[in-house]
Amino acid sequence: MIRALIFDFDGLIVETETPALQSWQEIFQEFGQELTPERWDDNVGRGERIDIVGLLEQLSGRSMDAEALTARRRARHVKMVEAQPILPGVLQCIADAHTMGFRLAVASSSSRQWVAGHLDRLGLIRHFDAVRCRDDADVGVGKPDPAVYLAAMRALGVAPNQTIAFEDSPRGVQAARTAGIFTVAIPNDVTRRMGDAGADLTLNSMADMTLAEIVRVTEAQG
Repeated sequence: MIRALIFDFDGLIVETETPALQSWQEIFQEFGQELTPERWDDNVGRGERIDIVGLLEQLSGRSMDAEALTARRRARHVKMVEAQPILPGVLQCIADAHTMGFRLAVASSSSRQWVAGHLDRLGLIRHFDAVRCRDDADVGVGKPDPAVYLAAMRALGVAPNQTIAFEDSPRGVQAARTAGIFTVAIPNDVTRRMGDAGADLTLNSMADMTLAEIVRVTEAQG
C-alpha cells in the first residue's frame, strides 16, 4: 500500500532547469559563443558538475574572472526562477496526497539553501514532512546515486514499495529506481529529449493524471 510521495524539486515543482541553461547561454552569447543543450546535459539532475567558465574560456580563447561571471549569472538565474510559477498539477497532487493521508518529502541534488529557500518562498515547505538535499549530512552525493532517496524514505519511515517518486530527469529517475521506488517521469523542455531512463510511468505534466489514478497504476504493477 502506498504511504508516501517523494518529489524532486528542480524542473518538477518549479521549472528551474530552463532558466539554469538560459542564464549561462546569455553569458556565452556576450562572448560570441554558444552553450548547446548537449554540452549542458552533464549538469542536469545532479547539480552543476561541468566547469562552465572553463568551457567558455576554451571556446573564446580568453581568460575570465570566474567569480564575477558566476555571481552575475547566479543573480540572473535566481531572478528568472523567481518569475516561474509552480508547475501544473503540483498543488493538486499535494492537496490530494494530504487528503489520502500520504507523507511527503522532497529529494534533490541541489543544495538545502536553494531548495528550502524556494519552497519557503512559494509557501510549500509546510506541506512536506521531510526535505533531503545533496549537501545534507546523511546524503553527501547527488543523483544518480540513490542516497538522497534512501535518506528521504528513512525520514518518512517508509519502505520503497510504499513510495512513489516524481522526477523530471533521467539521472533522477535512475536514482529513484535504484532505491527501489516506483517512479513517475515528468520531463520538461530541457530534459525531454534525454529520455525517461526506464521510468515506470511517463507523463507530460503532473496534471495529466490524478493522484488516485497514479496510485492505482502503481499498485497494479506491484
